[in-house]
Amino acid sequence: MDDTSIGWSLAALALLLVMSGFFSIAETSMMAINRYRLKAMVRLGSQGAKITAELLAKTDKLLGVILLGNNLINAAAATLVGVITIELFGDDKIALGLGTVGVTFLILVFSEITPKVIGAAYAERIAIPASYVLAPMLRVLYPIVWFVNLFVACLLFITRLKPRAESHSQRLTREELRSLVLESGHFMPKKHQSILINMFDLEAITVEDVMTPRAQIEAIDLDASLETIVTQMASSYHTRLLVYRGEMGNVAGILHLRRALRPMHSGELDKPGLEEILTEPYYVPAATAALAQLQFFQENRQRFALVVDEYGELQGLVTLEDIIEEIIGEFTTTAPMHNTRINWDTQTDKHSALVEGSSTLREINRKLGLSLPLDGPKTLNGLILEYLQDIPESGVSVKIGAVPMEIVQTQDRVIKTVRLFKPHLPESDAI
Repeated sequence: MDDTSIGWSLAALALLLVMSGFFSIAETSMMAINRYRLKAMVRLGSQGAKITAELLAKTDKLLGVILLGNNLINAAAATLVGVITIELFGDDKIALGLGTVGVTFLILVFSEITPKVIGAAYAERIAIPASYVLAPMLRVLYPIVWFVNLFVACLLFITRLKPRAESHSQRLTREELRSLVLESGHFMPKKHQSILINMFDLEAITVEDVMTPRAQIEAIDLDASLETIVTQMASSYHTRLLVYRGEMGNVAGILHLRRALRPMHSGELDKPGLEEILTEPYYVPAATAALAQLQFFQENRQRFALVVDEYGELQGLVTLEDIIEEIIGEFTTTAPMHNTRINWDTQTDKHSALVEGSSTLREINRKLGLSLPLDGPKTLNGLILEYLQDIPESGVSVKIGAVPMEIVQTQDRVIKTVRLFKPHLPESDAI
């Protein structure tokens, strides 16, 4: 073999390695491409994305044509190296062994590892252009691919293995979808991301988690004087009020203040007239899922419901706004008496927060970024009482869920105010 023939043989070998690299990079990019991104591009009318999606819909045939071409080329490259080695060195076994090692190294570096790394890193940029080459090849080589896949199908049948359909293998679980949203911070505003995450959490939240507790309900007692009732109605921040007799559990109905405005301004309002404009209360169990309750509100055209426990005892009330706030955050129209400000005081070295004992644990966790347990009591007061099994005095310190806290004020068997400390600060750990 003269120098020209050797040159052409080496050029042919280089071409074979490049072709093998193409099949490797096409295989990796096709398998690594984001299927949901691809579907979005198909909906936008991308022809390349459409061809790619069609190829991926028949994965067995796609892999068949890629591996057929890749293995044929690798075998041809190994044969060509053997021929070159024999022509240069004769039947020397050492030379043949070194030639085999050399071609294996070249295939690994230039046709396998490097193309696969590039294909995985730039899957979308490579897969779509590569589909324009692979689609015609599949049509031309379809009979051979079908014949090979026939044996593959027989092997799968013998081993009792059934490949999963594309639609099933690409389905995302709720946790996977949640992770996808969390990792999409560069593609959507932070507020939109927060709303989507809250939507995932809504199924695990019950009405009891978002309701206004019984002790915090603004209500009207029919046994009070008419003057007291009118004053309370005039100063209320709410449009609907719970009305009861003597004890809050003895519910008389729900008052819509708009119905009482005319008689109240004209001075004609009296207790019998007030009772006549009350509406029947709408009750829901405390264990009702918040998402289901949102649907119930929509179906029943309600915005206000009383929450009861398994014995029918009043536990609190929930409004449409309470559930919506769990999704999009608090409204600026919240009444001042219930708009508890919870944030870290960064002016002090301890980075503490002064919190009312009646504050819900969900609200505290959300606003302060803590992880207080939510599988028990719903309020900070209830959590501390359950942990201590006693009503603590002011000044007592405790650590719950890695969060140090100090009881600031107790009153009437209830913890009124608690100071929370950031759990990672040395000052807090010393408490």
